[in-house]
Amino acid sequence: MNLSFTEENYLKAIFHLNYPVNENVGTNAISEALNTRAASVTDMLKKLAEKELINYEKYQGVSLTDFGQKKAITIVRKHRLWEVFLVDKLNFKWDEVHDIAEELEHINSETLINRLEAFLDFPKRDPHGDPIPDKDGVIRSQELIPVSKLKVGDSGVISGVREHSADFLKYLEKTGLILGETLSIAEIVKFDSSVMVKIKKNQQMISREVAKNLLIAL
Repeated sequence: MNLSFTEENYLKAIFHLNYPVNENVGTNAISEALNTRAASVTDMLKKLAEKELINYEKYQGVSLTDFGQKKAITIVRKHRLWEVFLVDKLNFKWDEVHDIAEELEHINSETLINRLEAFLDFPKRDPHGDPIPDKDGVIRSQELIPVSKLKVGDSGVISGVREHSADFLKYLEKTGLILGETLSIAEIVKFDSSVMVKIKKNQQMISREVAKNLLIAL
């Protein structure tokens, strides 16, 4: 089944909103994620339901069918592999690749993607730490914890981010909060939940918002 770019974007958005548990997602959440009017979202959901890609019932939210889940994972797989290619082979920065991968993910060639994966030596994670589904759609996720959930004295390796905006990634790059660095919690400010973190011999204060969107593996 050939899908339009818009249909694929909806499937991917629903997948991200309810991963890892495929539970119902509200229309408003989809509208916000795609920056689209609620009325337009409703029209598209009806079309996706007719194609048996989602389970849709008015006022009850939506979830992906098994067929829709498979399609969504394929799109996510392509997106994340292209991001690895752009960073590792074309020397893009991690804050530059999302929009380009958004276009490349719609190339409909399974052979190309499988060869791309082999060319990249079967990477397990994209440049932002997100797991890459294999060709069978299996996602081997790692439990990652936001810094905001840690306690003083806890430490771990920065392994992912929740926020993928260029501004956020540039901030992390500038402050040295990048993947692979070991981070420890030196202090938590009760007033605003900002966090003093230590990386190597340096300490810096990060906001609660940053702490919520920075993920580590303990």
